[in-house]
Amino acid sequence: MRPTPPQVVGAWALAGLVVGLLVRPVADWFDSTAPIVSWAQPLALLLVAAILGVTAHATWRSVHVRRERLEPHQAVNRLVLARACALVGALAGAGYLGYAVSWIGAEAELADERMIRSGVAFVGGVLTVVAALLLERACRVRSDERS
Repeated sequence: MRPTPPQVVGAWALAGLVVGLLVRPVADWFDSTAPIVSWAQPLALLLVAAILGVTAHATWRSVHVRRERLEPHQAVNRLVLARACALVGALAGAGYLGYAVSWIGAEAELADERMIRSGVAFVGGVLTVVAALLLERACRVRSDERS
């Protein structure tokens, strides 16, 4: 399995940014209330990033430091998890960034709260992408180590 191409992650991030920017105007167009970002969303992304980081560190130590072999199904599971989390982290993080940007200069009552929480969720999305790419890298084995 090849590493996740940066263009693919960037495309997912761009899609998330566009959707995030459109959430508020679409809610206004339907005369609806824009979604409120609670602390659960950013904390969930930060938790996923932490779990991926710990898994990446443990995998790196097993494969590269102690020279242990991963079972094939474990390696595939970790690679699939890493790729999925990289793409979804990019989509969600950029979506929250777009949502935060859409509130800049707004006079709404909860605009500042939405921007702060969306900003923290964006950071969680970025950390999720970084941790996922580190996990993907930790699963790689050099060609001379495959024997």
